[in-house]
Amino acid sequence: MKKLLLLITVAVSVVACKTQVSTDDDPNKTNTENTIYSGKKIPVRTLKVEYKEFAHYFEAAGELESVNEAFISPEVSGQIVRIAVKEGDKVQKGQLLAKLNTNLIEKNMQEVKTQLDFASTMFKKQDDLWKRNIGSERQYLQAKNNYESLKNKYETLKAQYNMSLIKAPFTGTVENILLKKGELAGPGMMLMQVISLDKLILKAKLSEAYLSSVSKGDIVEVNFPSYKDLIISAKVSRTGNVINKQNRTFIVEIELDNTDHRLKPNMLANVVFKDYLSENSLVVPSVLVKHDIQGKYLFTVSKKGSNLAAVKKYVETGMSYKAKTEITSGLSAGDVVITDGYNNVSDGSVLNIIK
Repeated sequence: MKKLLLLITVAVSVVACKTQVSTDDDPNKTNTENTIYSGKKIPVRTLKVEYKEFAHYFEAAGELESVNEAFISPEVSGQIVRIAVKEGDKVQKGQLLAKLNTNLIEKNMQEVKTQLDFASTMFKKQDDLWKRNIGSERQYLQAKNNYESLKNKYETLKAQYNMSLIKAPFTGTVENILLKKGELAGPGMMLMQVISLDKLILKAKLSEAYLSSVSKGDIVEVNFPSYKDLIISAKVSRTGNVINKQNRTFIVEIELDNTDHRLKPNMLANVVFKDYLSENSLVVPSVLVKHDIQGKYLFTVSKKGSNLAAVKKYVETGMSYKAKTEITSGLSAGDVVITDGYNNVSDGSVLNIIK
């Protein structure tokens, strides 16, 4: 009886094991059949990609210089008897700035002027006689030569007198008066500085890599560290023709109107140049573009049955500027890209689009 019960127990166990294998370990069952969809969708935000204008810019630092700036020094030597201006004075072109001692020159001019007047009278009389065939040619030529010699001497003294009067070479403002009344001045000695603020030149050094990107007439944007609220639109007035051997740069000049005199020479400035423009580009936030061993990719949204699913798309990119990247290949206008929640999805993830 005990042997019979043991045989029945073993038989039941074998049948139970065979039943378990047939229900759970059937190798012909697919993964889909073995997996039950939980119904959980990953929340994401999206953006529809459309064609738009995309531009790339680069910046360079520069420094302002005055178009008209002169360190004034006299053409002749002499003692300063008068300084006619003060620092900060606005002066017109030709206005007297300073005067050197001209006593000796003026005395010589008076003497020569007296002689010149007499010689002029004598020459006129001799010329009148010569025209009437009275007198000799020698008398006529002597009178003429004496008159012309004294005239030239007077003009020379007059020029020396004018050189003793130091005048403004252009309209501007007086800066840095370096000598005082009573001091000696001469050629090469700086007396004062005159500067015009109406027009300034901004000079910036650019890498030779940008040589083909900048041309005369290009519109640029200029801003100033000293004036956070000031932005000026201007044109490139000149590009340098020589590359500096030491730092591989070339000069770009930008002329700025400064009628309000707000800008000052030697002030620092930043110049923004546009080196690329596309009127029809597909542009996405730069943070969306990821990298793996196969290249750059981002996630788009696609219909999958009754659900929306994430699709991993490999793309090629162009230039990037201010957190925006141009997509040159891999996307089409109208594609929807995932902008929030992209770190939580993978290729094929079922999505819940939130606003």
